[in-house]
Amino acid sequence: MILIGQYDSPFVRRVAVALRLYGMAYEHRPWSVFGNAEEIARYNPLRRVPTLVTDDGESLIESAAILDWLDEQAGPGRALIAPSGPERRAALKVCALATGMADKAVSLVYEQVVHGRGTPVWVERCRTQIAGVLDALEASRGEAAWWFGERLTHADIAAGCVLRFVGEALPGAFDAARWPRLAAHAKACEAHPDFAAVVQPFHVTPPKG
Repeated sequence: MILIGQYDSPFVRRVAVALRLYGMAYEHRPWSVFGNAEEIARYNPLRRVPTLVTDDGESLIESAAILDWLDEQAGPGRALIAPSGPERRAALKVCALATGMADKAVSLVYEQVVHGRGTPVWVERCRTQIAGVLDALEASRGEAAWWFGERLTHADIAAGCVLRFVGEALPGAFDAARWPRLAAHAKACEAHPDFAAVVQPFHVTPPKG
């Protein structure tokens, strides 16, 4: 398998962590959506990451769809999410909130770095949405080792990857004192060897032209 994308993307990183937890070997191509757009386009016409190329040459796109396929390969006994029922829906909700927050953070980065502006109404809206999600996730995170008990799931991975991204991409947006449970969760994730093996400091290079 080939995983395309840089690890500073929380979407790429969550796939990489899952691959490692499943013990699935892959080749990593750390291509940038700006600097390597044409290379990515050979596998994904959207020129987006993550893109996962399977051993039979199929290109899978979007992190949720990629993880769904990986779960199928791992089988229900090893999948990092419940197969059905309330626990599955709860995990998917955490994933949706975390990745939605990442989308808002990316929007702010593009607004400020790529477009070279900071429309006050848009910036305030995105930051309000981010804070609202952090409040909701803080309330959801209990005292167990991981979100739903002693076993790490996709919810833990998504939240951990996005919390690092928000903290690096938007300094000051994630206040550990205001959201202590999330801060502890982020620390636990970063200490896990499968997270530590696929980490890259956040950096964005504006497109040329």
